[in-house]
Amino acid sequence: MNAERETLNAYRSGYVAIIGKPNVGKSTLLNAYMGQKVAIVSDKPQTTRVRQLGILTRPDAQIIFIDTPGIHKPLHRLGKVMVDIAANCITEADVLVFLVDGATLPKDQDRQIAALIHASSDRPVILALNKCDLLSPDHIEPHLQAYWALLARDTPLPALEQADGSQPAPRYDWIMLSATSGYNRERLLEMIIARLPKGPLYYDQDTLTDRTEREVAAELIREQVLQHVHQEVPHAVAVVVGEWKERSHDKTYISATIYVEKATQKGILIGQGGKMLKSISTGARQAIETMTEKPVFLELWVKVNKNWREKDAELERLGYIGLLK
Repeated sequence: MNAERETLNAYRSGYVAIIGKPNVGKSTLLNAYMGQKVAIVSDKPQTTRVRQLGILTRPDAQIIFIDTPGIHKPLHRLGKVMVDIAANCITEADVLVFLVDGATLPKDQDRQIAALIHASSDRPVILALNKCDLLSPDHIEPHLQAYWALLARDTPLPALEQADGSQPAPRYDWIMLSATSGYNRERLLEMIIARLPKGPLYYDQDTLTDRTEREVAAELIREQVLQHVHQEVPHAVAVVVGEWKERSHDKTYISATIYVEKATQKGILIGQGGKMLKSISTGARQAIETMTEKPVFLELWVKVNKNWREKDAELERLGYIGLLK
């Protein structure tokens, strides 16, 4: 009984916001920790549009990761909403992971994020230089120093051997990382846990995300659009799952609508003889079947919703503005 009480008293739990500019590897890192896809991934900026939780439960801690939209200069109302969502996540997190592209020097977006951290939060921040496998040895020190100056300003740079969670955790810390290869992923996780407050289980041990199957399915469909079409088309796409019916004990019927802003975009998505839409549907069906672990019949429709990214009413209907409330 005493051992159980000591374990409960030592248990840590809390929210960890993974923040960074678009396409820096936030969703890749989240999926790696979860051991399965809970956030869609593509090589296109602004892939992540919503706040999404990945809930990792261990014997010693429950780490509630917040995958955030990339912070960028918005070009439309949806972009502004996405940046606001990411900014809100900074204020609610117990620990921040500032994920940067370590293979390059800081950009204006990195400076914007660092300024937002200073203005919005007094929480512990771990600077994670991702893609370090692409960084030449000669560039490690100047790149690290450049990012550290943005984040920690006049705070001395801790030695790497101190950035392992074994010492009292400073507010600012750093680590070299490759979210793809796995280099230092576990070390980063230990650093995060060392900074979490003591607390209870916030979610059931079997819960992996706060998104419903419908919402995840809509994202998996959008992921296929991102992979199959290019230029402005994927950014003008929104997906809504309409029907979700269990037609038998081993078959699920799903109907979804892909919204675009222009008739020309609709034509590109459908493709000659419907080939493009068929490819998108096949890829999405396979991904949804992996998630649900049962056969799926997926029916997709493409509709034009002119300038939906600029309309608050449409953004609310599609679920984006509601995430800020």
